[in-house]
Amino acid sequence: MPRIELATDVQAVPETVFDACLDVDLHTESMGTSAERAIGGVTTGRLAAGDAVTWEARHFGLPWRMTVRITDYRRPHGFTDEQVSGPFGRWRHEHSFTPNSAKSSTTIMRDVIDFTAPMGPVGGLVASLILRPYLQRLIARRNAYLAASVGPPT
Repeated sequence: MPRIELATDVQAVPETVFDACLDVDLHTESMGTSAERAIGGVTTGRLAAGDAVTWEARHFGLPWRMTVRITDYRRPHGFTDEQVSGPFGRWRHEHSFTPNSAKSSTTIMRDVIDFTAPMGPVGGLVASLILRPYLQRLIARRNAYLAASVGPPT
């Protein structure tokens, strides 16, 4: 199963970073390159425990639709969203937020994403060779946007 692991330093306290990561409107802004938008469930404001949102976007020139639910919610330490319906065989995205002891008022934001593609071995090959690098770049870009949005002005 492909796995993506990212760590991003954010110049804000964990509570601020946690809340920003659950903000539907900020997520939509951060995913402008794929025209991602919320079309069902919670479509604006902040997600909470048990909430679901349906995202619509364009990736690889194709329309994608995925519904995720917040299945674990531990403010301000972390949360998990999991696919309820959508293009993946499995999608589980763990978010965690840890104060950075080396830098005051800085949070280490970690993403761990486990996913599978449908279509058996062919899907597994596509997931490893194409989807994993694409998704890693997409999430890294989103994290950079989020860090700039909640951090101090530069």
